[in-house]
Amino acid sequence: MMADDTELVSNTDQKMEDASAENPARADPPSSDDSGDSDSDSEDEAESNQQIVTLESELSANPYNYDAYVQYIKLLRKTANLEKLRQAREAMSAIFPLSPSLWLEWARDEASLAASENVPEIVMLYERGLSDYQSVSLWCDYLSFMLEFDPSVRGYPSEGISKMRSLFERAIPAAGFHVTEGNRIWEGYREFEQGVLATIDEADIEERNKQIQRIRSIFHRHLSVPLENLSSTLIAYKTWELEQGIDLDIGSDDLSKVSHQVAVANKKAQQMYSERAHLEENISKQDLSDTEKFQEFMNYIKFEKTSGDPTRVQAIYERAVAEYPVSSDLWIDYTVYLDKTLKVGKAITHAYSRATRSCPWTGDLWARYLLALERGSASEKEIYDVFEKSLQCTFSSFEEYLDLYLTRVDGLRRRMLSTRMLEALDYSLIRETFQQASDYLTPHMQNTDSLLHLHTYWANLELNIGKDLAGARGVWDSFLKKSGGMLAAWHAYIDMEVHLGHIKEARSIYRRCYTRKFDGTGSEDICKGWLRFEREHGDLEHFDLAVQKVMPRLEELQLMRLQQESTPVKPSAGLKEHSSQKRKAEQNVEEESLAKRQKRKSQKEVDLGGQSATVPATKNVKAENGKTADSDKEETEDAKPLKPKVYRDECTAFISNLSVKAQEEDIRKFFGDDGGVDSIRILHHKDTGKPRVSLLHTPSACDVIFCCHC
Repeated sequence: MMADDTELVSNTDQKMEDASAENPARADPPSSDDSGDSDSDSEDEAESNQQIVTLESELSANPYNYDAYVQYIKLLRKTANLEKLRQAREAMSAIFPLSPSLWLEWARDEASLAASENVPEIVMLYERGLSDYQSVSLWCDYLSFMLEFDPSVRGYPSEGISKMRSLFERAIPAAGFHVTEGNRIWEGYREFEQGVLATIDEADIEERNKQIQRIRSIFHRHLSVPLENLSSTLIAYKTWELEQGIDLDIGSDDLSKVSHQVAVANKKAQQMYSERAHLEENISKQDLSDTEKFQEFMNYIKFEKTSGDPTRVQAIYERAVAEYPVSSDLWIDYTVYLDKTLKVGKAITHAYSRATRSCPWTGDLWARYLLALERGSASEKEIYDVFEKSLQCTFSSFEEYLDLYLTRVDGLRRRMLSTRMLEALDYSLIRETFQQASDYLTPHMQNTDSLLHLHTYWANLELNIGKDLAGARGVWDSFLKKSGGMLAAWHAYIDMEVHLGHIKEARSIYRRCYTRKFDGTGSEDICKGWLRFEREHGDLEHFDLAVQKVMPRLEELQLMRLQQESTPVKPSAGLKEHSSQKRKAEQNVEEESLAKRQKRKSQKEVDLGGQSATVPATKNVKAENGKTADSDKEETEDAKPLKPKVYRDECTAFISNLSVKAQEEDIRKFFGDDGGVDSIRILHHKDTGKPRVSLLHTPSACDVIFCCHC
């Protein structure tokens, strides 16, 4: 083992000394001469205990306070409360992924108290830490602990040798490609194998040669990786070969005596390191902000992607997520790369597991985690557990919850229809998932297209997989009870019945909804849709019945729309002056026109014997143009053409369906006129002269219009 590698070659005595320094309970008791220090220590301990109580209260109220947990653990270490310390660390790790430094601290604390019986527990701690983030320091500590404390490894028994080799081979792709720190893994591996060589009997030439070749292979692999200080590694290799009786010219960088394959690989590695040196320097600068450093990592990742080596890309991604563990964008970028590159495998699902622990608030990561599990043919239990865990998280929008529910249903549907499924799935799983989604999302997403899509999907699966028509109708009936104002929902329900050939049921739905009020022109659309439906699917009797029901509804809607359109719109500030001038001009025209109409009315009453009646349109010109056209009279100055009168409808009422015998006096008496009615205009057909009795499509089609003073 290398004497200067303090991370890898751990010293048990030094660990115990460090633990004693951090853990007062393990230190020697103070002497009687240190009474003043004891008082000070007692005060510090009392203060720490009070802080611990405060933090416990804070964490009880909010267990998701990361910083409070860190401070709490720090104080528990200081006061040597080992049991509480373990509980706090377990509680924190159950909620958060711990940083490499927190895992390293925890493992070292436990390793300082290690005995042969609790080695498996400490091994598990290291494994848990490495499952969160890949760390060179954590790997080195783990390997060191195994060499020092694992009884199956001490003394280099064959079983222990295999265990350590397997562990080193895991460490190399995880940490051995770290450009500036990866050397520590390679050197540790080599030193371990040299230790094994020392245990082989000198007389066993064959076995020793195998072991020498194993060490040589590790050197060759190491020299082919673009790492810092490769020149030092080359010198170490030449020195080692000289010990084996092979002179490779230690004093120079000449590779002529090295095998051609190794020389080419080393030259390429040196070049690759040169291309990455400035990127390493950029991410190592101390004066960078977090944002700037993050961008430098992304530049590094982009560069590695162009090199086309997935192992190197994963290595730099791992370094980045260890540095920025709660960056959801980074985790999404990383997992997308793995999905495209590796397609399937434990490496992908493990990355998603870590991503969702680091950023549990990101719904997209959970949804894509479910897809990765499905691609990897995970069991229904494993997928269900991840799905249920995702629903316990808090997302920024309900659309994210909807996406999770739909992803879950998609997976169930595909696996139920797949012929390769080994486990049978019941359709009730889909129904339960839809029901859960509807119950949870409806209060928050009512009357949205997204919720409509969910129920459309549900109804389709009830028909196509569940083979349950009543179930599909139940989906729509339940949805319409809560979102009956959505025209699209009624159309979707009707379309389903029509598609199935259930014309009677579709007609029944039209009857249920044609009188409902929908946004925009929706109310008219559903009425017209019914008529179109009967044209295409009904007989004459059904068509006539639809017309009988729809036409009054359309007339009612048209009248309401006319009344809405007659409501004045407040002019914008820029039009106020123009509008004021226009109103004055209109008022002058109206006053002039009114005076002339009154004059003509007086003359008319004289001509008709004093009777006040509405003159048929065949004998009088339209009231609106302000002139008469009786052939027995001559045109006068007052009868000259005037501009069309402009009526203002601020205080105008429109009355329809009057009797054809109704006269102006009858209308005034009906409304108890006390002088408030300004004018009454009974409208007539221009051809017949008879009063209009039906509502058409314009304001002038009303039976009568009367205006009153505001």
